[in-house]
Amino acid sequence: MNATSRRSFLRHLGVTSAALPFLGGLTSLGAPVTARTPQRLVFMFSPNGTLPNHFWPEAAGDEFQFKRILEPLEPFKTRTLTIKGLCNRVRGDGDGHMRGMSCLLTGIELFPGNIQGGSDTPAGWASGPSIDQELKQFFQSRAETRTRFGSLEFGVAVPNRADPWTRWTYAGPNQPVAPVSDPYQMFERLYGQMKDAESLGSVLDEVRQDLRRVSRRLSREEKALLEQHTTFVREMESELKESSRQKLRQPAPALEPGVSSDNDDMPKTSAMQIDLLVNALANDMARVASLQYTNSVGQARMRWLGVEEGHHSLSHDPDLNEGSQEKLAKINVWFCEQLALLARKLDSIPEPGGTGTLLDHTTIVWTNELGKGNSHTLENIPFVLVGGGLGFKAGRSVQLEKTPHNRLWLAMAHAVGHELKSFGNPKLCEAGPLGLG
Repeated sequence: MNATSRRSFLRHLGVTSAALPFLGGLTSLGAPVTARTPQRLVFMFSPNGTLPNHFWPEAAGDEFQFKRILEPLEPFKTRTLTIKGLCNRVRGDGDGHMRGMSCLLTGIELFPGNIQGGSDTPAGWASGPSIDQELKQFFQSRAETRTRFGSLEFGVAVPNRADPWTRWTYAGPNQPVAPVSDPYQMFERLYGQMKDAESLGSVLDEVRQDLRRVSRRLSREEKALLEQHTTFVREMESELKESSRQKLRQPAPALEPGVSSDNDDMPKTSAMQIDLLVNALANDMARVASLQYTNSVGQARMRWLGVEEGHHSLSHDPDLNEGSQEKLAKINVWFCEQLALLARKLDSIPEPGGTGTLLDHTTIVWTNELGKGNSHTLENIPFVLVGGGLGFKAGRSVQLEKTPHNRLWLAMAHAVGHELKSFGNPKLCEAGPLGLG
């Protein structure tokens, strides 16, 4: 029984909505639970805002037409949902780019810190988990949805540095998760053979014992940090065990050798990472993934599109600069083409043990840290959902009025059966989850 039908059944019994989060997991109160087809989520990020006039459909409802930037999604129009009017209402420390990036998936304020950006106050890391990691933990807490990795974080040309402009996924407060931008490194993680698993296992045993001894002498704050390291050790052990049991439904993809993770190889790196991501989902290694293109204030130079200038610099040019607008349009179309490629790959693989394709049971969420680059606005953040993993009604354009984006994350949590009362800043969830069914 899925989350929606269970809620309907409980309401039929006269149970109030306030009690639903506490009763939703009690199988004896519902019809017999049947095996559910996996629900998967992929979060895709591209930076520096969009061009609203070339992005948002004019009409709401199902009679909408894609504009230039979204035209690559035409084959998936009936499975696409655009949501205009979602805003990042998180305030506090940090500049627009910092809060746009590190508050995007977390929906909560940044900690005070000493990282200075723009003309605003300095800030630190996000003060809570991101929605992808929240859902990962929910899936991993249940035997029927647990996978080898839980989540996988892919990057394409993400700089080799850690700050609020380069991190959008967080395992918890002050715990940014770094994406893997090297396809060969990701391949090794997914498919590499552990030649000396016993030796590594013994090393982990020693590390665990050392951490236990050290913990007796630490302050409460230091113990909390140590617990994070201990959790990492446990996760490594779990991955070791699961790797030995993993049987591939789909063979590992063949990667072209010698491709760098640098700017000019972005098209090849993107294709390789998408192949790895789709293959990992097909093999049920994870049910949550993220695909991050560059970073907030990213300066990719997309020479393969005939664009020599840095992306962020172009995004600051005025709207009347037609040359810059045309180049930005090309850049955003290219990102949408990567989304379409991901959707096409997912749609080419039948759902293992189920009906339809992987895309029918996967929702891709494409978003951005800004609504528009040259204004740094956090209003009308781009949100495009493709696929059927969450059961939202697709094939339509939704237009809202200045709605906190936290409510979308709350709706996604409820769609997979995770009945959170709020996510991120609770004040931004007071109106409840978005109604997208």
